[in-house]
Amino acid sequence: MPKKPIIIAEVKPESPTFRSDKSWDELFDIADTVGDWISIHTNALWGGSFDLIAKTRARTEKPILAKGLHETDDDVRRAIQMGADYALVVGRIPEVHQDKCLIEPYDIAEFLNIPKEFKMVWNSRDLRALINKTEPQKREHFSNVRKMRPSVWLCQASNIKTKNDIDPEADAVLVGTDLETFAKSLLS
Repeated sequence: MPKKPIIIAEVKPESPTFRSDKSWDELFDIADTVGDWISIHTNALWGGSFDLIAKTRARTEKPILAKGLHETDDDVRRAIQMGADYALVVGRIPEVHQDKCLIEPYDIAEFLNIPKEFKMVWNSRDLRALINKTEPQKREHFSNVRKMRPSVWLCQASNIKTKNDIDPEADAVLVGTDLETFAKSLLS
């Protein structure tokens, strides 16, 4: 029997290149229905805030991932204090709450240098470009990255529209922009 990855369902009302026609509450309901974990953005560029973590904690007992760049250790501390179980940290390894962090490298060189004890996220989108309002994809596909480090805990992120887009070697998948379509695919 193939392993079932953890589904991290993201409540994402917007991004630099996207705006949902659903409210935050409607997206939360979908995420809570299909997700094993709930992902809440802390960055305003993605319609998020740290206060939304506390709002989510009041509505669910599922693990919460605070999703954002979390450029400082204070950001990580704040996410955990607000009720997140985990914090996504992009492009660096924090000094605090390392056991509660998912590390997302900007590129393959960073990925290869992250110590193996960390949970990692491979985002198929180039976040540096996304922040600048363009959306190029990384050249390295999840399956190729997985082969480079087969024993690390690795989450597949971005461009997951249906259950068929899940790589069978993913330990987790992070679904945001296409959450509604993804949720419908789980029923088929």
